[in-house]
Amino acid sequence: MSESTGFYPMPVVDAAGNGVVSHAGAVLLADTARALGLDRELSAALGPWRRPMAVHDPGKIVLDLAMALVIGGDCLADIAQLRAEPAVFGQVASDATVSRLISTLAADASRVLAAINTARAVVRARAWKTAGADAPDHACTAEDPLIIDLDATLVTAHSEKELAAATFKRGFGFHPLCAFVDHQAKGTGEPLAMMLRPGNAGSNTAADHLTVIREALRQLPFAAKGGRIGRKVLIRADSAGGTHDVVEWLSQRHLSYSLGFTLTEETAAAIAMIPDHVWTPACDADGAIRDGAWVAEATGVLDLTGWPKGMRVIVRAERPHPGAQLRFTDVHGNRLTAFATNTTRGQLADLELRHRRRARCEDRIRASKDTGLRNLPLHGYAQNQIWLAIVTLAIELTAWMQTLALTGTDARRWEPKRLRLRLFSIPGRIARHARRVHLRLSRHAPCNTLIITAHQRLTALPQLA
Repeated sequence: MSESTGFYPMPVVDAAGNGVVSHAGAVLLADTARALGLDRELSAALGPWRRPMAVHDPGKIVLDLAMALVIGGDCLADIAQLRAEPAVFGQVASDATVSRLISTLAADASRVLAAINTARAVVRARAWKTAGADAPDHACTAEDPLIIDLDATLVTAHSEKELAAATFKRGFGFHPLCAFVDHQAKGTGEPLAMMLRPGNAGSNTAADHLTVIREALRQLPFAAKGGRIGRKVLIRADSAGGTHDVVEWLSQRHLSYSLGFTLTEETAAAIAMIPDHVWTPACDADGAIRDGAWVAEATGVLDLTGWPKGMRVIVRAERPHPGAQLRFTDVHGNRLTAFATNTTRGQLADLELRHRRRARCEDRIRASKDTGLRNLPLHGYAQNQIWLAIVTLAIELTAWMQTLALTGTDARRWEPKRLRLRLFSIPGRIARHARRVHLRLSRHAPCNTLIITAHQRLTALPQLA
């Protein structure tokens, strides 16, 4: 090493290192897939698309692509990061093989997506059962339901891709609609369904919302067993999901819902007639009283003709932030927002706080865009549908790893960027002793103890027969 007069040393750099692993921390992803049997399920699901005498399993290729997205990839070629580490990730297909497989799967996209979804549902049931009390569906009831958040997002296309179109925000690209399970304050979340749509797809298209809700419900373990869902599942969305058709469909199936309710000048005028003594203080994110915000039930003062029986409308009034411009629906200088629900129990402030926590879905979408959703890299629409399915697998694999291996630590709630920086990017060295392969992590890595503990938890799980 040469002497340096600057802040940093000047080592001599070469490429002569042997047995060095650059993403050693990502061994947790392989541990999770192995422990839950995700590799086996994908292999069986995609078996019909494996060519005779093929060396690489389609399920392994899809799972490798998902892992590449987890560690920071955003295109098919980024699978090379795994190919360079065979001691951790095994034999990885070449770029040409990966490209051919995506084209093959895209040619039969509907069947492929159904097969992948079936494998996902099986593994999810296994993951939640293994997680026990840490699973999102543990002891869910009508009073404490499992929450499914719906939201759409815009994905920009920087070239002429199939079915890319102008968006309502004057951009160009796609408008996927997503459904996520909320792990609430103890964790992050995991996707149940992602529906790719052209950029000009409507924000409040009821048919699309119902399609995504159906796909999401099929992913729930107790639904897959033929059990009755009922009020122990809550569908939560903004006003785009609060349409007559969606509310009617949910009501007919006795599902709980908390959906944004669009206000008009007429409804705002009716809300203005609510007496002051009816309004009660709203809660902040921590459940404490929020200054300058109130909630009230407006069901009795609104004309809800045509809406399903049992629907309640709850309104929040809040002083606008400094500099905010008032809207025609604001009353007495307060900003009004409303949501519809069929929950009959609970304080109004608690129900309103539960609905406002729908903002966590924005966190889920941000994490999705950090895991491959920010850019749909392929030209064909069906190819990008396959890509979206791989994105879904990548986010789920991360969520299952955190649920099973990182529960009880701050890392349980880390988002993709932090996981990459602190866990997945830790380097290691391959050593072989007594016919076993050892992965020796960097001794000076700040989070190496966390990885060792997580690895021990995953390897201690009952192995599948």
